[in-house]
Amino acid sequence: MEMFLQGFPIFLLIFCRITAFFVVAPVFSTRNVPNTFKLGFCFFISLLVFLTYGLKQTIVPDAEYILAIIREILAGVLLGFTAYLFFTIINTAGSFIDMQIGFGMANILDPMTGASAPLLGNFKGMIATLVFLSINGHHFLLSALIQSYEWIPISNALFAHIHSGSISSFMTTMLVQSFMLALQMSAPLVVAMFLTDVGLGFLARTAPQYNVFVIGIPIKLLVGLLMLSVMMPGLIIIYEHLFDQMFAAMQKLFSILQGPAA
Repeated sequence: MEMFLQGFPIFLLIFCRITAFFVVAPVFSTRNVPNTFKLGFCFFISLLVFLTYGLKQTIVPDAEYILAIIREILAGVLLGFTAYLFFTIINTAGSFIDMQIGFGMANILDPMTGASAPLLGNFKGMIATLVFLSINGHHFLLSALIQSYEWIPISNALFAHIHSGSISSFMTTMLVQSFMLALQMSAPLVVAMFLTDVGLGFLARTAPQYNVFVIGIPIKLLVGLLMLSVMMPGLIIIYEHLFDQMFAAMQKLFSILQGPAA
């Protein structure tokens, strides 16, 4: 009983970080994964981390223990959101493409997130999930989560980093980078749709008898789907580069949290 009372506070801190990570992490946080499996998986991962790392730690469950729980939850959410941010790039790029092709009004309910998602963004998201699983990206996420206790120990200075602004600067940089990557991913189709609009504009000026509003929609659909089919073979390379950027961002976050707070 004494060993249980000594180890339970540390196990609870580990469980809070891991559970918070899986709440927002890509693939693991989807609605298709049952909540019972999520809780059981978090419990066993927390148990493994506790047996390998937590047995060496000591903590006094005093009044600051509540702040330690909040700090661990924030650390888990921060790690998971950094990874999830790169999956939102695909939906953002799909939104840009849908608005240009004409699928903007055809937003559908994404069964993985339970939110409204663009048509092409949802399609590309499914492909990205398959590519992510095929390169064992979920294994890398689990490895990063377990190794986070080496980079970010339980007695970390997360609040000091938040106060110094290093976390805010990192998240702002990641948001800007994700938006730029979304623009780069959608640029070929957006430019093709822009040139199609320019061509339709010239057609309307040179041949007014053609109803551009009637023939423009199917032409943009055909051009957009043709460009999408041409880009499909290169999506795997693009997604692999995107996931490399994601793991590099998580590594940068580890280095920020490991360093001294300003």
